[in-house]
Amino acid sequence: MGTMPVMQSIYMLGAYRTDFARNLRKEGKILRDVLHEAAAGAMTSAGITPKDVGAIVIGNFAAGLYTRQLHLGGLMVEMDPAFSGVPTLHTEAACASGGVALITGFEKILAGTANVVLVVGAEQQKTMSVADGSEVLAGAGDYDRERPTYGAHMFPKLFAEIADNYAAAYGIAPATLSQHLATVAMKNRAAGQMNPASQFRDKGLSRAEADTASEKNPVIAGLLKVSDCSPVSDGAAAVVLSGEAFRAKWGKAKAPRLGGYGQSTDRILLSHKDMPVFSTARRAVERALAMAGIGIGDVSAAEVHDCFGITEVIATELLGLTHGGQGSAWIHAGGTHSPAVAKRLGRAIPASTDKLIAVPINPGGGLMGDGHPVGATGVRQVCEAFAHLTGTAGDRQVEGASKYLTFNMGGTLTTSVCTVWES
Repeated sequence: MGTMPVMQSIYMLGAYRTDFARNLRKEGKILRDVLHEAAAGAMTSAGITPKDVGAIVIGNFAAGLYTRQLHLGGLMVEMDPAFSGVPTLHTEAACASGGVALITGFEKILAGTANVVLVVGAEQQKTMSVADGSEVLAGAGDYDRERPTYGAHMFPKLFAEIADNYAAAYGIAPATLSQHLATVAMKNRAAGQMNPASQFRDKGLSRAEADTASEKNPVIAGLLKVSDCSPVSDGAAAVVLSGEAFRAKWGKAKAPRLGGYGQSTDRILLSHKDMPVFSTARRAVERALAMAGIGIGDVSAAEVHDCFGITEVIATELLGLTHGGQGSAWIHAGGTHSPAVAKRLGRAIPASTDKLIAVPINPGGGLMGDGHPVGATGVRQVCEAFAHLTGTAGDRQVEGASKYLTFNMGGTLTTSVCTVWES
């Protein structure tokens, strides 16, 4: 993928995400129900009907394991008779499944095979024990080679290794990094409390709770406590994308435009990646910014993938907000707090310099504060961008937001997807 401008404008006409605090099994519902709910919500938001949709793309990681249901496109066609015959596609790229679904939608429009694409991301994870779910998630890494080394609960251990590597590479004391990671958790949980659809809207996290291992917040691996990890979630998110021709006759005023996008794929084994730099993941960000013709300092806010606190630290550096080794301290200093979160926590946001750029990150809570239904996350990030760019984000609104970046990744930064949206 090059970095030329998008050949025609792509617009996001509508967006919808479900309540991530729900437990679908306890409601007597299944994945089909939230797929349909999110799709219907996005179409209502866009003011379109199923007959307007030319293609459907579904991002999902592991429905075949979590729910025994695959062939998800057929579930979407069941939703409405007008969907009969509409081409569908299911994308899988671990936690970046939703991001890859979005790119697939973009490229259908750019190729001229659809004027309007409905993109839905979904996951139902609360169908089994945490231990069994951890085994499903382990498939996002190299199960044959990493599972024997790391054992059960493989992914927290992999990201604990990234944290250890980061501390060692940049000479940061483990206790200091642990404190910085606690700030990531506290910041994102505070943001989640201002998001009425978040999994943690009623569950704050104090500095003392974030800093201290306890019976309620035990160490799960290395420097990572439970509060440093994203939760198990059920949910879905959807957006309606269109090209220029449909947008011209659509009639509504506000529709965020895609400025740029990028995707990159690294080797699957963590030990084969250049941590903590992750230069392959950085390429996705560089491609998106170059296509949009902007620098990171032009971005109003960003959604980044914080499956663990250390992932947000790495993402802060991949975006170019800081140089290597400065990301955790910059977050801790308040450089990535949104104004609403800073006010809630009684923090001041430091001024940007030529080497440290202040940009609000995850003002809706991110994965750690909002929730992480794996296949939905990349699409949910773009729904958050839609809310801020259309001025509908409520108490968490980043005022005057005009450019919004999302960074979604799968595995140990194996698949990376970045998008830039403009109001």
